[in-house]
Amino acid sequence: MELTTTREHLSLWDNDYWEKVRQRTLKVIACIPQEKFDWRYAKGKFSFADIIRHLATIERYMYAENVQFKPSRYPGHGPELADGRENVMTFFNCLHQESVAIFNRLSANDLQKKCVTPGGTPITVWKWLRAMVEHEVHHRSQIYTYLGMLGIPTPPIYGLTSEEVRERSR
Repeated sequence: MELTTTREHLSLWDNDYWEKVRQRTLKVIACIPQEKFDWRYAKGKFSFADIIRHLATIERYMYAENVQFKPSRYPGHGPELADGRENVMTFFNCLHQESVAIFNRLSANDLQKKCVTPGGTPITVWKWLRAMVEHEVHHRSQIYTYLGMLGIPTPPIYGLTSEEVRERSR
């Protein structure tokens, strides 16, 4: 899909698509038990809190900076940014609001320009925003996997489980 107008951009990022992706992410984050928030399956791997901080800072300090034709300011994902479930979620939501405000200022012309990724690769802004969605989905899947490893039930992503889809497909 190619984004060409600000109206299409706003409906994708503000009102519809991007916010629906974020709502699905928030739905699975809500399944993380308080006592497992800093759990990691192995030393040196992301904890749930790390993933959430990472999503917040990548969205705001990499994607939102790059689409303004600025370099990344990604500060990492450590507890020095926000610690404890409530603080991490406040941080996550505040940086998301800042990011969306930046995305909503982009013009149709801006969407067609090239920004530069942290790896030095020029990419069309609308494609970079699409990559941001893919990045969030990747880390949401990581949360689902971690919860599965812990035996914690998760909601089906689109309302039905695979078993329910199969049964209704007969």
